[in-house]
Amino acid sequence: MTTNSELINSLIDGDEDIAALQPRLASDDSGMRRIALIDVADFGDENHLPVLIAALTDPAASVRAEAARLLAGWENDVVVDALALALLDTDADVRGASAQSLSELKTPQAGERLLPWAVHENIFVRAAALHALRELRLPAAAIPARDALAHPDASLRREAIGVLGWLKYREALPQLAQLATNDNEAEVRRAATGALGMADNDAVVQALLAALNDSVWTVREEAATTLGKLLPPQAAPALIAALSDHAWQVQLRAARALGRLGDIAALAPLIELLQHTLSNVRKEAALALGEVGSAEAIAALAIAAQDADPDVRKAARLAVTQITAHSDTRATS
Repeated sequence: MTTNSELINSLIDGDEDIAALQPRLASDDSGMRRIALIDVADFGDENHLPVLIAALTDPAASVRAEAARLLAGWENDVVVDALALALLDTDADVRGASAQSLSELKTPQAGERLLPWAVHENIFVRAAALHALRELRLPAAAIPARDALAHPDASLRREAIGVLGWLKYREALPQLAQLATNDNEAEVRRAATGALGMADNDAVVQALLAALNDSVWTVREEAATTLGKLLPPQAAPALIAALSDHAWQVQLRAARALGRLGDIAALAPLIELLQHTLSNVRKEAALALGEVGSAEAIAALAIAAQDADPDVRKAARLAVTQITAHSDTRATS
């Protein structure tokens, strides 16, 4: 087979640690080469990076993928460039490992080298670059991300939404509201619904209320979650209706949001939710009743304090204490 022996020899000249690994690094056995790379990485020496980078061109995809994984965490410009180039590898595992390693970048300086890749013609490369840029919050990433919102590929739209959400890029709110309600892919609608939490204007709230009626429960759950962050008073009726959603995840998030809103209109449906078959939902209903703060809930909470689930019992007792303290405060004020 063809090896990178000559290149490896030039890289390890004078390095006793790497020289000892040369027979395995240059082995005809791809499994041995892969394990040898792990040993190289274990040294944790930046001077050994060329060995790992060189392995990104190894004939065996398993070795290339291992090299891509082992390069995670290095902020070296050469490493970032090499991993970005590996996004074009013919093997899906190599591309995936490279994308994952790039997503672990921590410094904006390293992320800046990914900006040109965020407009690459290859969809996977472009999406991977945006994914890696997301948490780095580089203002310059907003432009390629916003441009990608209209792309036909759903994965690219989703990654673009992530970038704009982390940046709190309000200029994109109209597009995000449109995606939250009208995109043909549920995951895109869900991501856009979450990103709308950066603002609470009327258009955003209306989009979230529409998303609360989405045909896919994960979108409805995200809408309830986001409304629970923004707490627009006009959302209370829709959230109360969501307590009857057929997906318990939506019910739970709606209960949490209503507790934070403290709307007395939610009292009766929240009390009813204390009878839910799932303990997680019963617990959330109890906590929400404590936040609503009405003494009318105490009798139902006293029953819930005898629930078979210890977390529900604890939540019910806490809610009663919270309501009692609230009533005492009002009585003395």
